[in-house]
Amino acid sequence: MAVPKQKSSKARGRKRRTHYKTGAPTITLCSECQEPKLPHRACPECGAYKGRNVKPDMDSDD
Repeated sequence: MAVPKQKSSKARGRKRRTHYKTGAPTITLCSECQEPKLPHRACPECGAYKGRNVKPDMDSDD
């Protein structure tokens, strides 16, 4: 079984991890209102998801 001869320093480990970066999120356009939105989520502007409105109407007074 392989065992390191010496302890690896904090700097050495951190240098190795410098490439673990997150990428920019993918932005798509809403098919209904053409506003930018995240994929697989309801549109924050019009509330459309997969061709139907899933956001409740905020202007109705019950």
